[in-house]
Amino acid sequence: MADDLEMQQRRLRLKKSLEELQKMRGMGTELVTVIIPPDRLISDVRGQLGQEGAQAANIKSKSTRKHVADAIESGIAVLNRYKNAGENGLAIFVGHVIVGNNKSRLVTIVIDEPPESITSFRYRCDSTFELTQLEEMLIDRTAYGLFVIDRGEAAYGVASGKRIHCQEELQSNIMGKHRQGGQSAQRFERLIEESAHNFFKKATEHACSYWLPMIDDIQGIIIGGPGHTKDFVIKNEYFHHEIQKLIREPFFDVGYSNESGLRELVQRAGTLMDQIELDAERALVDRFLREVMQAHPKATYGEMMIRSSLEQGAVDTLLLSEGLKKRRVGWNCKPCSHQWETTQTSLSDIPSCPKCGSENAREDADRTRDIIDELTELAGHTSAKVSLISLDTEEGATLYSSFGGIAALLRYPIS
Repeated sequence: MADDLEMQQRRLRLKKSLEELQKMRGMGTELVTVIIPPDRLISDVRGQLGQEGAQAANIKSKSTRKHVADAIESGIAVLNRYKNAGENGLAIFVGHVIVGNNKSRLVTIVIDEPPESITSFRYRCDSTFELTQLEEMLIDRTAYGLFVIDRGEAAYGVASGKRIHCQEELQSNIMGKHRQGGQSAQRFERLIEESAHNFFKKATEHACSYWLPMIDDIQGIIIGGPGHTKDFVIKNEYFHHEIQKLIREPFFDVGYSNESGLRELVQRAGTLMDQIELDAERALVDRFLREVMQAHPKATYGEMMIRSSLEQGAVDTLLLSEGLKKRRVGWNCKPCSHQWETTQTSLSDIPSCPKCGSENAREDADRTRDIIDELTELAGHTSAKVSLISLDTEEGATLYSSFGGIAALLRYPIS
């Protein structure tokens, strides 16, 4: 369980870093990307950066030449802190990024605990950072195919990680009841069944064409629908034989055969989809929402209440939204040497010293970290469980928008 949480945190840290890096632009080709696989010697990379720094002296533009030299120098300084590239490798992003009004500032972002192993070395100097290798690490390769059908409509897609994707909804042209008798009735019945066959064939072929290119990553196909059509389609083997092997039983009764039906299918098939976290996540937030409405709730929310509950050892399960973009920042006051901490949402917010009132404070990088990492560590001190809640469910969105993204289920009510 601890390993799963650590992997979730690594993926979330990478996701947040990539979101920052994707927005950054250089005025010229002056943003340096260094991506190092675990088997590459740091000394070799340091030597290559030294060579690149020497070549940078030939850049014609004075400002670009200086900025590239600054970036390479900073990159070498980062490398000097590491003996090796680590278990999964190391990625360094450094350079002068545009901050507006023809101004730039030097930024350095280091990813030293990627969730997967870096496969190849990469050095690039460009106006944007090279992120492809790291972006691929966030692709969740554990997926389930979803398919719902009745005689009127069908829909298919995938559930992957914590996400449900509806690829297509299809409408049938199957005729309804008719009043003709005799041979006309037989003819109409035959036309209806032919129309149904064509629709079932079309829906399953579309779904199979979508799933087959990703078949190695699909753990199973989950089937649902409001009536007996789903059973008929499976029994008569409309699906491609490779997809047919992946179909999981039982089949589920759902109210609709559209995108809403796919979402209901995931809710009903939670026990089958052991790799999908949506069901457990939804249940956890539902439990919090029910508990917080009680007269003496064993639940609380908000950063101050959560910190107090953690200090008392009252937290059973800490719920943290993946949407949180806050840092717990350590500050040092220059005039009076006072140290304190604040929670910040912006890099530009510099608070006044609570002891002497001075605004001459400096951020202490060694005491500054993402609030999710900080609260997770505090929870570990009292063996509280931690669950990271995505924004991809209605419940997860509610936790973030209505409760600030920080909540907890408690071991006992607190006053």
